[in-house]
Amino acid sequence: MQYSLEDHYVETNGVRLHVVQCGPLDGPLIVLLHGFPEFWYGWHRQIPALAAAGYRVWAPDQRGYNLSAKPRRVAAYAVEELVADVLGLLDAAGAERAGVVGHDWGGIVAWHLAARHPERLARVAILNVPHPAVFARTLRRSGRQRLRSWYAFFFQLPWLPEQLARLHYWWAGRRSLTGTSRRGTFGPDDLRRYRLAWSQPGAMRSMIHWYRAAARRGSSVQAGRVAVPLQLIWGRRDAFLEAEMAAESLQYCAQGRLTYFDQATHWVQHEEADRVNELLLAHFATHP
Repeated sequence: MQYSLEDHYVETNGVRLHVVQCGPLDGPLIVLLHGFPEFWYGWHRQIPALAAAGYRVWAPDQRGYNLSAKPRRVAAYAVEELVADVLGLLDAAGAERAGVVGHDWGGIVAWHLAARHPERLARVAILNVPHPAVFARTLRRSGRQRLRSWYAFFFQLPWLPEQLARLHYWWAGRRSLTGTSRRGTFGPDDLRRYRLAWSQPGAMRSMIHWYRAAARRGSSVQAGRVAVPLQLIWGRRDAFLEAEMAAESLQYCAQGRLTYFDQATHWVQHEEADRVNELLLAHFATHP
């Protein structure tokens, strides 16, 4: 059965988030958490498949992105706030537990959720982002990873990154997608949608604040071991993150499974949508 996309606004943790919802109202809840520089649309190839399988899908614009609230202070983007946002969404949905899927920054939020609030998660799937402890360790030891993460250091500068990002119709943002993905992954209509999201007042500043908040907190906020069943999905041709970190992340999982896509990049849910959907459906099949 096909379901329509529904636009909603949900109050959570003191902010108002735009949430695209889909699927039967009585279906088990799955929350999809996008990363940088995307928004809810980063899951547009997953939402219909999950909804058709009977799940109620919530895909928020996380705080600072697209149509959601954009607090001005950097501290508002600390990981504790991002985690609390998702817990508030679960409460708003009336769900004691839910499935969570996270990509990139959304994956970091999912790691922290799974480690700190296992009682609220039935299962979790994470795409192309390692356990935070693995990333921190690799960043310290690997010059190659520091080179790949150059933009995160650049984002620590005040106001300049967001000003440069606007140049030439958001060329840098478009290049971050098309230049690091398989040819044809992001078409003209996709890029038009992203440009519109980035053009929302205060959006790029707020999106970059996620990186600034993380740097200011440093290692003071850590995710521990994960007991929740976890499916890790990883495109080996990721231009931003070393693939070895995926296998190392399983050391923090009591029930972890890793699936590599040899020909996929950081944008695996776009490039291998059908196969990723199959993995997600198989993983969440026992979600009560």
